[in-house]
Amino acid sequence: MTVGYYAPLPPARTGVADYAAALLAALRPYGAVEPNARRADIALYHLGNNQLHSAIYGRALAHPGVVVLHDAVLHHFFLGALDRTAYIDEFVYNYGEWHRSLAEDLWNARASSGFDNRYFDFPMLKRIAERSRAVVVHNPAAARMVREHAPAATVIQIPHLALPRDLPPDWEAIRLRDSLGVSTSATLFGAFGYLRESKRLFAILRAFARLRRQRPDAHLLVAGSFVSSDLARAAAPLLHAPGIVRMPFLPERDFWRAARAVDACINLRYPAAGETSGISIRLMSAARPVLLTAAEENSCYPPAACLRIDPGLAEEDSLFRHMFLLTSWKACAGEIGQRASVHIVEHHQANRIAEQYWNLLCAYRY
Repeated sequence: MTVGYYAPLPPARTGVADYAAALLAALRPYGAVEPNARRADIALYHLGNNQLHSAIYGRALAHPGVVVLHDAVLHHFFLGALDRTAYIDEFVYNYGEWHRSLAEDLWNARASSGFDNRYFDFPMLKRIAERSRAVVVHNPAAARMVREHAPAATVIQIPHLALPRDLPPDWEAIRLRDSLGVSTSATLFGAFGYLRESKRLFAILRAFARLRRQRPDAHLLVAGSFVSSDLARAAAPLLHAPGIVRMPFLPERDFWRAARAVDACINLRYPAAGETSGISIRLMSAARPVLLTAAEENSCYPPAACLRIDPGLAEEDSLFRHMFLLTSWKACAGEIGQRASVHIVEHHQANRIAEQYWNLLCAYRY
């Protein structure tokens, strides 16, 4: 059996590309897997919500196979891929003619799509879910979204794959902390990845400012690129506050060095897009406690393997209290990190995930 493999791959700077490369390597021992194959017995398509996936989405409709939804909200993908008329028609295809006026309003207000809940409430999954032989998702929220759009679709939940670790030795992490002015006794929080409205950066910065007044030795590393210049300008004054260290996008080796250097990771998502965070999986695999939004997307993690932050009005206070706990009780942070690492080993390792994918591809190759 030959599997056609369609996904963005490195050097593309996306979590989907990193995931796709790791899964590709893990699948090859099972059989022939050919990226961008012209012909294959079954196709595996990786879809996300940016324009790197435009050609893949089109091919997945024309030549149906198994689709992996890395984001279960494709609304933002269509905003970037379609013109006004095509966008409205696609929205109507998903939700009915009676929603045409809403589609027009959403198109006109699309500049606010990064933080307006309405764009997350309408995932626009119907066409790809109905057309595909099977749809792979990584969490219960994504599975629910697909079934709401296409009740007859075959939906398979496979845990998110843990990328190969490249953890540096302790002395490299200590050296990095020293270069940042963070002592080994202080608590260093980290926020990684593309910085967009839904990553809740402003709530993080406000909660950290409260923490810093009570824990002057606490530090926050913010590493990643902003997705918009407007967001970067708005955040700039807050990022110069005491205790905050700013880094750009980190190459693989530097990312793992920073992951080893931090004591905890803050990785919030609200509104959520049905995605499972690869960064959370990475930090949990490195035995670091991760502070996650309390959402259906994160419901598969054991309660004792992460810290859940209430979304909405309670978010900032919930985040502050959990950060204060980690700075006050370091043994607790270590225990959470160790339980997280055990969970990742048991459920997210590449060989386990690849076997599930291969069995699924074999079942749907005809």
